[in-house]
Amino acid sequence: MQEFDALLHGMAVVSTPYHLLIMVAGVLLGVLVGVLPGLGAPNGVTLLLPLTFTMNPTSAIILLTCMYWGALFGGSITSIIFNIPGEPSSVATTFDGYPLAKQGRAAEALTAAFTSALFGALVGVLLITFLSSYIAKFALKFSSPEFFAVYLLAFCSFIGMSKNPPLKTVVALMLGLAMAAVGMDTVSGSLRLTFGLPDLLKGISFEIAVIGLFGIGEILCTIEDGLVFRGERVKISFGVVLRTWMSLPRYWATLLRSAAIGCWMGVTPGGPTAASFMSYSIAKRLSKDKESFGKGSVDGVIAPETADHAAGTSALLPMLTLGIPGSATAAVMLGGLMIWGLQPGPMLFVEQKEFVWSLIASMYVGNVVSLLIVLSTVPLFASIMRIPFSIIAPVIVMVCSIGAYSVHGSMFDVGLMLCFGAIGYAFKKLNYPIAPLVLAAVLGDKAESAFRQSMLFSEGSLLVFWSNPLVGTLTTTALLAAFWPVLVKMLNRARRGSTTSSSEQFS
Repeated sequence: MQEFDALLHGMAVVSTPYHLLIMVAGVLLGVLVGVLPGLGAPNGVTLLLPLTFTMNPTSAIILLTCMYWGALFGGSITSIIFNIPGEPSSVATTFDGYPLAKQGRAAEALTAAFTSALFGALVGVLLITFLSSYIAKFALKFSSPEFFAVYLLAFCSFIGMSKNPPLKTVVALMLGLAMAAVGMDTVSGSLRLTFGLPDLLKGISFEIAVIGLFGIGEILCTIEDGLVFRGERVKISFGVVLRTWMSLPRYWATLLRSAAIGCWMGVTPGGPTAASFMSYSIAKRLSKDKESFGKGSVDGVIAPETADHAAGTSALLPMLTLGIPGSATAAVMLGGLMIWGLQPGPMLFVEQKEFVWSLIASMYVGNVVSLLIVLSTVPLFASIMRIPFSIIAPVIVMVCSIGAYSVHGSMFDVGLMLCFGAIGYAFKKLNYPIAPLVLAAVLGDKAESAFRQSMLFSEGSLLVFWSNPLVGTLTTTALLAAFWPVLVKMLNRARRGSTTSSSEQFS
């Protein structure tokens, strides 16, 4: 009941004309970011961060989250109309969205995608509403060993549970941890990895890294691919929207199943991209009309979009309650909270209760506002996509450069951004994951501090991470997650060996 009262108070805060205007602006910017290849939600949120430094934290986080929702919706527009995923998590939407558009059913596909995305997002927000307080209260019992075990679990989950090769994930994590170590050691005061450059004394700003990794890196890959925009014409009418809404209840099983998959993959480090692919494959496997998938199935649009938005929303749950982001965009938002002087984690629910519940309330209102805006502005953003990419690309590079320069007012940061752009390009060409790098860059110093405090507390004994049932369970789970691929291979090998020996006996 106390949480419900806090949510109502948050609704009153976010429903003011000023905050509603911020929501609209954030959604419009987000849709633009999602529509334009080469930007994406993480980079768009990063570019907006410097503009929020003069705003109060509540208004700033509303602007960033609404931009996040808009970017997710914008990725659906390009996937369906142009067969170009604006976001990596929108790739699965192209499988059936574009065939529907070629059949002249683009408006139906877009309406189904946007509405199912809203459903998935609201399920994710409900998860945050009902679980965040309990998780935060539980996390108040944590000390430095428990916090390090949680950080270790986040890192190890990326290694063992994601679809990327474990060795490549380890390389990305190590590079991110090295970035977090640059600058002055907060404990000893000694300099680390500065290479004699005064500009590195303050460390590497994660905003600079993210702008380069996501923005410049993506632009370089897009230019190399020689992207050409050829899309289907679309016009959304109220009649088509109403007919599509009336047909959606028949897909209730897909909606519920995809929302559950998305929430699970958002809370764990699976992320929206893995959630959308998993949801699509399961929907196809369980469908009575498997042959229609890939040829224009509404079910094939609903499944990935619901899971995508459920995962993107629920990724904020571990960020708020434990200070551990569940996605790359959540990692950027985590850095924003720290810049505004807010420390994500269980104490946030005690010290900044009004901020937390205003943020949760804005998720409800912001997603509804996003749906209304994207339904009414699809033709406008589709026409933007017809601008030649040779014009769009320099504009994006210019915006990235301005964003990097505005962080500290230094040209050194612009050069650093270009270096990270080269790293991002190399990562994309070699299929290395970027999300673990961003996660390690944001959490690296916190994980190091927790580890060093634990070592001081235990006089250098690693057994402190098994000193009680809670920290022991977390540490053991983290190690199991890290070595899960190896364990699976060993189990499969043992199973094949037992099957072979049984067949030999019968023969």
